[in-house]
Amino acid sequence: MTKVSLSDLQFEELCSTDFVRSRSRRIYDLALTGGTQFRVDLAKLPACAAFVRDLILKNYPDLKVPFHSRWEHFNVGGVDRVASLEKRLVGRSPRERAAALVDLVLVSVLLDAGAGPDWSYRARDGQSYTRSEGLAVASLEMFEGGLFSSDSKDPLRVDAHALRSLTVPAMSAAFQVSASNPMTGVEGRIGLMQKLGDCLEKRGEFFTRGTLSRPGHLVDWYAARLDEGKLPAQTLLRGLLWGLGDMWPERFVVKGCRLGDAWIYPQGASPEFSNIVAFHKLSQWLSYSMIYPLEAAGLAVSGVTQFTGLPEYRNGGLFTDMGVLVPRNASDIAKTHSPNENFLIEWRALTVCLLDEVADLIRKDLKLSSEELPLGKVLQGGTWLAGRETAARLRAGQPPYKIQSDGTVF
Repeated sequence: MTKVSLSDLQFEELCSTDFVRSRSRRIYDLALTGGTQFRVDLAKLPACAAFVRDLILKNYPDLKVPFHSRWEHFNVGGVDRVASLEKRLVGRSPRERAAALVDLVLVSVLLDAGAGPDWSYRARDGQSYTRSEGLAVASLEMFEGGLFSSDSKDPLRVDAHALRSLTVPAMSAAFQVSASNPMTGVEGRIGLMQKLGDCLEKRGEFFTRGTLSRPGHLVDWYAARLDEGKLPAQTLLRGLLWGLGDMWPERFVVKGCRLGDAWIYPQGASPEFSNIVAFHKLSQWLSYSMIYPLEAAGLAVSGVTQFTGLPEYRNGGLFTDMGVLVPRNASDIAKTHSPNENFLIEWRALTVCLLDEVADLIRKDLKLSSEELPLGKVLQGGTWLAGRETAARLRAGQPPYKIQSDGTVF
């Protein structure tokens, strides 16, 4: 475990997207001078941007691109499952409706660890889905069935008691796991849900109203922190970082808060503020996914363009596969890397910066501003899909590097 003593101002800075960008930029500048384990070939970047641009225009010819979030996964197969859920929420107040949507999306994102190549989920529409989309539909149908609620009269919610009562047989059955349909990490998912239940009760200022602790109560916490009638993007992110901190492994702790995606770079350096790099990848994806339910409660989010790109293996893999990022040591391709190693920290930091560069190139080509085509829409349109396509073509969908992860980073 790494503990760092910081001032209040330093801690707030650490829990911001400005920090993610500035620390990633340091590594990017270092890479351009040959000081990292990756070579950056900027001559390959225009072709990469053109590939992403063409995918955006193919999938969204009207350029009405949604934000990269969990909500797009729910409607896989052309079935508008979100609209069907919304119909079941008719009659609730905007705040109550938003709370239910937050309940769903938070649990769904946390259940979205890799399921393995042999698992699939047969949905109520009779179609089978795999990977992130399969996990999304499965979690939605679990939610609608009341698996995460301790009150059978109010199934469309997630509460601490139900999460802490989940069992491996119940979760396995809900995911349709069998000898012929194996899933990776069922026990890990149970452990994560139980940790969420503990966190909801422990962090009552974020999640508890009366005797009920649920993720959706975050809506009230946000509503009390508006700035000129809108919720700042940084407040959205910090609410997730501070409220959910107890869920993450105790590997990086600041002011009693566990930050699941902060690291010391270079590895082996003294744990001081100047050596911290953070990405907040999962929390930022949750932030993007929270925009829709918050808007359902009338809480518009300001400063969305401040969020960074998500440094995970689809986006990072795109730059590797397109030749923009090249390991200086070819042997690193065959090694298994941990998230705290310099190699992966550099790969992810360079990905953050290159996503900004690609987005700028695409906007310039399409003559759009950052407000008209924010980074969150470039990811959706976009870089994530492009990374999936190159991975499917080159490695049957696998990441370009072997990653040893506990499911809380990627």
